[in-house]
Amino acid sequence: MSARKIITVLGATGAQGGSVADVFLSDTKLHCEWTVRAVTRDPSKPEAQKLRNRGAEVVRADLDDKSSLIRVFTGAAAAFAVTNFWEEMSMDVEIQQGKNIVDAAKETGLPHLIWSSLRSVAELTKGKLSHVYHFESKAEVERYAIQQGVPSTFFLAGFYMQNLIGNLFKPEPPQNNWTLMLPMPENTPIPLFDVENTGNFVKAVVTKRDQLLNKRVLGASRYQTPVEIVNGFTDQFPELSKNAMYKRLSNEDFQKRLVENFGLTPTAALQTSETMMAMSEGGYFGFEPLDESLALLEEQPTAWMQFLARKVNIR
Repeated sequence: MSARKIITVLGATGAQGGSVADVFLSDTKLHCEWTVRAVTRDPSKPEAQKLRNRGAEVVRADLDDKSSLIRVFTGAAAAFAVTNFWEEMSMDVEIQQGKNIVDAAKETGLPHLIWSSLRSVAELTKGKLSHVYHFESKAEVERYAIQQGVPSTFFLAGFYMQNLIGNLFKPEPPQNNWTLMLPMPENTPIPLFDVENTGNFVKAVVTKRDQLLNKRVLGASRYQTPVEIVNGFTDQFPELSKNAMYKRLSNEDFQKRLVENFGLTPTAALQTSETMMAMSEGGYFGFEPLDESLALLEEQPTAWMQFLARKVNIR
């Protein structure tokens, strides 16, 4: 029997990376063909220990240290790479981290880099929305990977379903009616994505490597409008959501809400608001259909109603 191939997973204890590690550890066929090299800055933390107990090789690396990335990419057949803009809230930092990843992949001859990317909102909106920094930085790294000739596939995660219930969609005083408030028209297409499905998309990318080199794979189950999101909630929780509604806010009011209710800085609030506005102005994915990406999957991604069905503790 030939030796198993190594997939290096950056951010293996986070949301996207954790899903990738989980799928490659739990899928019977993948587990026979691949071994997981789980990368974290702190291999001693409980989440890392759990991965080690499941059979992963847990190693330390830092995205700011290219030499550590070279070590974890050496000998790997594929790598999933994700960065966290919100940790430093700096485009320059995220771009440099991404370039470190690409450079390390090139120097080690990594056969396949899966980069967690996003579209440039400035390009999609022809400069109208220019403050969505976490999209711009990831798009810049995508361009850099192509320029450097690193064999890559670009996975674009849609809008997390996890951002809705209890966050952007929750009971509002004084009547405590469930209300979704966003700065977009009620018919705006939102590409909903359960982040726990990341591993299934990356599984498809790895197994279909040759046909997906230098291509984007869109991570979402379906485009749904704010009204459809509320209606789905109403169908799932009829007693709880008798007066559930969607309320369109102005850009200014949405930013004010983010600062006052969620504790965001004004800069982060502007960035988040423009992210929401981009869905109607240029499209989160540039209004690109999801069909080709969904056709790659062996398992259907979580639908909004299925996601809601897991929320048994909603009150």
